[in-house]
Amino acid sequence: MKRNTRVKVMKKLAWAALAFSLTAPAHAKISEFSLDNGMKVLVKEDHRAPVVVQQVWYRVGSTYESPGKTGLSHMLEHMMFKGTKNLQPGEFSKIVSRLGGEENAFTSANYTAYYQVVGKQHLEKVMQLESDRMRHLVIDESEFLKERDVVTEERRWRLEDNPYSKLNEQFNATAFLNSPARNPTIGWMTDIRSYTVDDLRDWYRQWYAPNNATLVVVGDVDPQQVLSLAKRYYGAYQPEKIEATKPQVEIEQEGLRRIELKGNTQVPSLQMGFHVPSLLTAENSREVYALAVLSALLDGGESSRLPQTLVRGKQLAAGVSAGYSATDRLDTLFELTATPVEAGKLPALEKALLDEVEKLKTAPVSAAELQRVLAMEEADHVYYRDSIQAQAMIIGSLVSVGLPADTLDKWIDNLRSVTPEEVMAVAKKYLTRDNLTIATLYPDGKDHSHIKPYKGRL
Repeated sequence: MKRNTRVKVMKKLAWAALAFSLTAPAHAKISEFSLDNGMKVLVKEDHRAPVVVQQVWYRVGSTYESPGKTGLSHMLEHMMFKGTKNLQPGEFSKIVSRLGGEENAFTSANYTAYYQVVGKQHLEKVMQLESDRMRHLVIDESEFLKERDVVTEERRWRLEDNPYSKLNEQFNATAFLNSPARNPTIGWMTDIRSYTVDDLRDWYRQWYAPNNATLVVVGDVDPQQVLSLAKRYYGAYQPEKIEATKPQVEIEQEGLRRIELKGNTQVPSLQMGFHVPSLLTAENSREVYALAVLSALLDGGESSRLPQTLVRGKQLAAGVSAGYSATDRLDTLFELTATPVEAGKLPALEKALLDEVEKLKTAPVSAAELQRVLAMEEADHVYYRDSIQAQAMIIGSLVSVGLPADTLDKWIDNLRSVTPEEVMAVAKKYLTRDNLTIATLYPDGKDHSHIKPYKGRL
């Protein structure tokens, strides 16, 4: 959600929550099934409108890729729209458009997903279309070569010509040394240019099987009818042998890492990251909930600590944020990003960010501040359920990394049980100098020798 729209949205949340409570269960049951071939099927009823979303999630993404073949999952996503034994290239999208629906796909570090949103009367048709390309994709060499050029241009536009995206990519590659979390989702350019058509065919054969997929359907549906359709269209396929990935645990960081990048921009930028566990990797899940609360304390709305202190108070930052992805399948980063109001204030901004981190270690959060943060988190939790697409996205992303489908339904209760002492404990344990990576973007063609990075202790 964009920061400048959050306040307006929050004013409407009470009404949205009330409207939702009158038309749908607060925690509508998720019906879970498993086909004989191993494919998971999850259905959530939402009868507020005669609309349905179908999503198919494959448990493969950039963290499954090896050096030299980064970006294969993203490249295959492009090829999935290039035709099957039964459909010509582009025909899939044309049919969905004629149905009055919308469709798309996306690739991430953890999974690749395909979705359609249509009137409920068209669910069977889109299920027939989606199941067709699960096993009958035609990867033609001429189409592949053309699409490979498209992906190289996409990389140039999204990353190589975008200094902020380039900084983030190099930041990840510096923070992670041996974990595949360092892989860019789109892949490194040399890898993309070296793909062969057989690379794509092998990747498709290896990962796009029913026993490596999850079907998520949310909307005005009956779970048993959805199951019947899933058996008809997806249940006919045989499972494949899916080799388990080898352990991919990042080595312990033992000292501050810092990189600098010069780019075609007028404004410098700062990015910081501390290694932290996710719900999948944490030995103690309580730490994950404490880190989530910590993130919200720093950047949970305009009244949270970072915007209040660094933007409006000290006026060092034009923008600042904190982020933590608790549901990654591998260890992840607790990140801080900031843009100074002017280049000369970059060292002071870096110091101020680290000072805010230090405060979390030395002084427990007050009950009033904790309550405010949790109220914001609960409001966002209610708001996401207003969209069937958002509901399906949450369910699919959780199940695809191995978390229970109802993880989010229990999220707020878990956050509310976090104590100020637990917040302090995770800050002391993980937000340390030896566990920190800092990346700085400087504008091109300017002398930055007078800007000395902050070298204080953390």
